[in-house]
Amino acid sequence: MPNFEAIVIGTGQAGPSLAFRLAAKGMKVAVIERHLVGGTCVNTGCTPTKALVASAYAAQMARRAAEYGVAVGGEIGVDMKRVKERKDDIVARSRDGLTAALENAENITLYRGHARFVSPREVETGAERIGADRIFINVGGRASIPDMPGVDAVPYLTNSSMMEIDFLPRHLIVVGGSYVGLEIGQIYHRFGSEVTVVEMAPRLVHREDEDVSAALREILEREGVNVRLGAKCISLAKREEEIVTRLDCTEGAPEVAGSHLLLAVGRQPNTDELGLGLAGVKCDDRGYIVVDDELRTNVPGIWALGDCNGRGAFTHTAYNDFEIVAANVLEGDKRRVSDRVVAYALYTDPPLGRVGMSMTDARKSGRRVLVAERPMTQIARAIEKSETQGFVRILVDGDSKEILGASLLGTGCDEAVHAVIDLIYAKAPYTVMQRAMHIHPTVSELLPTILGDLKPLD
Repeated sequence: MPNFEAIVIGTGQAGPSLAFRLAAKGMKVAVIERHLVGGTCVNTGCTPTKALVASAYAAQMARRAAEYGVAVGGEIGVDMKRVKERKDDIVARSRDGLTAALENAENITLYRGHARFVSPREVETGAERIGADRIFINVGGRASIPDMPGVDAVPYLTNSSMMEIDFLPRHLIVVGGSYVGLEIGQIYHRFGSEVTVVEMAPRLVHREDEDVSAALREILEREGVNVRLGAKCISLAKREEEIVTRLDCTEGAPEVAGSHLLLAVGRQPNTDELGLGLAGVKCDDRGYIVVDDELRTNVPGIWALGDCNGRGAFTHTAYNDFEIVAANVLEGDKRRVSDRVVAYALYTDPPLGRVGMSMTDARKSGRRVLVAERPMTQIARAIEKSETQGFVRILVDGDSKEILGASLLGTGCDEAVHAVIDLIYAKAPYTVMQRAMHIHPTVSELLPTILGDLKPLD
């Protein structure tokens, strides 16, 4: 049986980076991947969807060209096969580059097959059994399929299979009004599909503040996306060539008929076929591997990184998991998951950049909170680009003067939010940013000015 000093299961954002670091220290490392190197982000998540966002943005701007004094001429068309080819080329470059790096790296052996524990120190992959004293699990997650009536009787798409289509759905019904559903819904509406988003909650992205949800709904509906909220009961059926979604909503028709259905109702970890019981590794009732603040499982010598540990659901949290584990294992550092600040973006157009507390969180915190806001209609950069939808909000602790959180919805806000993120990590008072000189004309330039308008949170 081949013995290694470390085994890395899965090649998402944490696994390969960790393998390279371990190998650079002279360790013999086995990396196991059962499907596509790069995991969700590279193959069916961030990379392909953001490539589609870019194509959809180009189509939208072409339609708006006359607003900018640009004559395009004729009807704007979208070549879906070319859109997919562009997306696939971008994905392939990333995946193939990572694959080659793993295959050619000194001290790394790449196994292609499914991994399954047979003991706390041994893993089977294909017909081979390998062992190591350190095993790092980075198996990611997949789309959850809801247990709703009729789901087994209709064809449906997930975020993964959606990346394989090279045609334009006539009417795409999206079940799920959160991050994945809204991004894909807006993309395909801009390509030319009729789109209806169906959400069981009373508002979109219900984890955000109510006015953020309302603003996102207004943005989408202004473009022509249909939004159905409060769908307490959803059932699915096939009617000739159409998929019928029956709804129990307080408003609107009791059913929506479309040509295609996307299920975007959440994710689940890829832990069910790993044989974790044979290794003694504990999972919670949703299948996520239980880890401590340094990402160690209950079994010494086994760590879990990325989406499968339930401590984050983003590429950047997975990569940060790698940084935490590498620092602790290789450098004797004491980095912890609890040290990081929650931050993410929703890549609708315009995008939402989020960090730290929401207003709802702040009200529950018991702190004396100050808040400052500015609509994008008062930000020069947004006006110059004719992209004035959204607003900027920053929350501050009235006593410590540290920034608690921010919601930035508007053009460029997925980048501008990082100025706030860095200041939160520095634990610096907001006055540091308020007194900084930012560059004109940008969205970020208004952050110091906005902080001059702080008022007590109601």
